[in-house]
Amino acid sequence: MGTFVPFSRDQSFLLPPDMRDWLPQDDLAHFVVAAVERVPLNAFQAKAVASGKAQYHPRLMLALLVYCYANGVFSSRRIERATHRDIGVRYVAANLHPDHDTIAAFRRANRAAFEAAFLRVLLLAREAGLMRVGAVAIDGTKLDANASKIRSVRYDRAKALRAKLAADIAALTARAEAADAEDAPDPQALPKEIARREALKAKLDAACARLEAEARAEAEAARPAYEAKKAAYDAKRGRRRGRPPKPPEDGPPPERQSNLTDPDSALMRRSDAHECRQAYNAQAVVCAEGSQLILATGLAATTADAPGFAATVLAMENTVGLPRTVLADTGFASAPAVATLEARGIEPLVAIGRTQPHRPYDFRPPPKPKKERRITEPWRVAMKAKLETDDAKALYAKRKQTVEPAFGIIKSAMGFVRFHLRGFRNAATEWTLVALAYNCRRLHRMQAA
Repeated sequence: MGTFVPFSRDQSFLLPPDMRDWLPQDDLAHFVVAAVERVPLNAFQAKAVASGKAQYHPRLMLALLVYCYANGVFSSRRIERATHRDIGVRYVAANLHPDHDTIAAFRRANRAAFEAAFLRVLLLAREAGLMRVGAVAIDGTKLDANASKIRSVRYDRAKALRAKLAADIAALTARAEAADAEDAPDPQALPKEIARREALKAKLDAACARLEAEARAEAEAARPAYEAKKAAYDAKRGRRRGRPPKPPEDGPPPERQSNLTDPDSALMRRSDAHECRQAYNAQAVVCAEGSQLILATGLAATTADAPGFAATVLAMENTVGLPRTVLADTGFASAPAVATLEARGIEPLVAIGRTQPHRPYDFRPPPKPKKERRITEPWRVAMKAKLETDDAKALYAKRKQTVEPAFGIIKSAMGFVRFHLRGFRNAATEWTLVALAYNCRRLHRMQAA
């Protein structure tokens, strides 16, 4: 037989171990620890009074989250377990073991620290000459919310269920009172049934209240346009044609839905060929000058990309500076957004119409011919003419090779396809943390190259 290396699991360490010797010199852990040391302590949410049990250092907690997210570990319980089992995590955590409640609470409360670290990493890339803010690409991707779509309820169905639950609660209450009078053998069974139904009714009440508040807000926003149309219609008098404008309704339509688990999320799908998912629309601005670093993030609870287009790009003014050119697909085509960006000296290149022609040897059958939409809006005509120039074509070609790979790495290499926090603000916090972890991976790889 061959010769084997002798081993003994009972062998004790002869000297105190240094975990840095167990990690390669170019491991991501060293980069994350060094980057987090640049984050100022006033960016963290920590206890102001040093009383009670000592808290973990915020820089240690941030480094732990960033390193785990960069390596595809997102659950707070899995992160706690990794502090015992994973050498890299154990080194970043300095051989400490925060429990999952502490990790989850820190993740929810420290959005400002994530944003500060996000900016520090970008400034580090600029100092190293690895990032330039010239041309950037923006896009959005659908990420599942921490909620099931079967927990979404229609407005009309919610009202019907509320009435049914109210009747059931009244009947169970009467049974409970009768059981108390008869001294039933299990007096606690009925109160539990009542409490369960009351909890469900409270959630449905809250869902209906949210939908009604949203409908009232939409009606108030649409009222000025309705008043203008009505005034124009009344001014015609005897020359009126057609029906009078319909006033905005204060109540939500019957088919409007709200999710009982995460009310801020919405039903979305990537395209007509995909199923509906309970999700958020996560957006990112990616450097198109070669670094593929994420320069800014945004989150929306709608499938539309255009509403947050200008705001997401202009938010870069307070961080790394405004870009010179923005590349975007047809989902971001918006006249107000384009005008706002051009007013700030930014050149938007937004696709008008279909940008991906049908391949000659595509396995799928060719699409049915559609009547080409006539473009009449002046800004669309000007944008289409600009994109037909050779310089604009060469620049716009960088869009799909910058922002699309970033989303691919986040979803496939890092494995982040679903938020772990609920609520819009918490999901936005986690998306910033994901972008920070991605930038650390990317910058570490660029420095090693």
